[in-house]
Amino acid sequence: MSDYPMLINGRLQQGDAVLDIINPALGTPFTQVARASGAQFEEAVAAAKAAQPGWAARPLAERQAALRKLSAHIHANADRIARTLVQEQGKPLAEAQAEVGYAQIFLNYYAEQELAPETIQDDAEFRIELQYRPLGVVAGITPWNFPFLIGLYKLAPAVLLGNSFIWKPAPTTPVTALMLAPVLAEIFPPGVVNIVIDDNELGAVLSSHPDIAKISFTGSTATGRKVMAASSSSLKRLTLELGGNDAGIVMPDADIGKTATRVAGSAFFNAGQVCIALKRLYVHRSIYDEMCDALAREVAGFAIGDGLQQGTRVGPLQNRAQYDKAIHYLEVAAQDGNIITGGGKAEGPGYFIQPTVVRDIADGSPLVDEEQFAPILPVIVFDEIDDVVARANASEYGLGGSIWSQDHDAAFALASRIESGTVWINHHTHFGPTIPFSGAKQSGIGTEFGREGLMEFAQRSVVSLNKT
Repeated sequence: MSDYPMLINGRLQQGDAVLDIINPALGTPFTQVARASGAQFEEAVAAAKAAQPGWAARPLAERQAALRKLSAHIHANADRIARTLVQEQGKPLAEAQAEVGYAQIFLNYYAEQELAPETIQDDAEFRIELQYRPLGVVAGITPWNFPFLIGLYKLAPAVLLGNSFIWKPAPTTPVTALMLAPVLAEIFPPGVVNIVIDDNELGAVLSSHPDIAKISFTGSTATGRKVMAASSSSLKRLTLELGGNDAGIVMPDADIGKTATRVAGSAFFNAGQVCIALKRLYVHRSIYDEMCDALAREVAGFAIGDGLQQGTRVGPLQNRAQYDKAIHYLEVAAQDGNIITGGGKAEGPGYFIQPTVVRDIADGSPLVDEEQFAPILPVIVFDEIDDVVARANASEYGLGGSIWSQDHDAAFALASRIESGTVWINHHTHFGPTIPFSGAKQSGIGTEFGREGLMEFAQRSVVSLNKT
């Protein structure tokens, strides 16, 4: 019997099998969770489909209150959740606490929202109204880098608008989701919220299932393509938040010390395992040496270790596969550039590598052109603005980007030339529930957060009355 059962049709259920969950700081299991059979998956879908109309018929205020209750439960158990999040994901405790706190912020935000009908025309001839209706069953497929927050900021808008929800966490990080199963069973009617666990075998089934109306997926671009292909059979509604290879451009007038601190904070947050992390930094030749030196000093001071140890700044990679990729990129860094800090494995068990800064590297290297998703930052020199804009945009990705300059007007004008869903100026990775978040190019489809993101979980329907 596993330590953490699933939630299906309002009941906590064990599975036909269990999954060992690895603590990435140790490389060994710390708990077991239930794993769904095909029959249990079908039960979850059927329960969600049956429960959705009744849930949608309940008053908006009741659905909002459910989100507040969930937020209050998380607040009361925040420390326990955060410490478990460190064990399953690897991030330092302070970052885990921030993730749990952000989940509460998103829940509280959506608990105050609604999509009221909008009058488009009301005159002697026509009364035309735009209404927002539930889609039906929504499935949230969530990744391993922010397993708690991302699942909840999909769940909240879905159930707020009267949809039912099936949450499929990543197989390596399902524990904090399952910790919520008992309280979700108390707050929501049976079938409204379900949590199913797999070992990566149910994604295609979920995406192609005819009784699921929408998939909200966060993960790699490669997997996003598979989700999109599988969902095409029923033309499901999709929100795909995919990979990124965010470029930062440091102008000659940038504040070197402040920029180095903020760049390092973005690039090495969660051991670089952030879709919107700064992943390649272009620096003007006139300050290139100074900026590289400042970054090396900043990053060399980052303490590596178990996220539960006081003072840890960078934890392990989350899983063995990602660790192996990171080791490959360290080899690329040594071959294609000059490593000025880090560059090796950290001592001891677990999936640790040293935070690494690489200079004298160029476009065309896999470390620059690909999304490394690891604590490795390439720093590339540039001379001309038009050239660096072209190089920053020469990517299949377009999630985020940043400009670093003390000339705010010039930076704002330059930002409009960057092909990405978000461009930050003098910071990178800032987001929030009120700020629409979209990807350009192969970084995604659809929008999350804000009113625009909320509308992704509704069917827009026009009602047109002819008065004549």
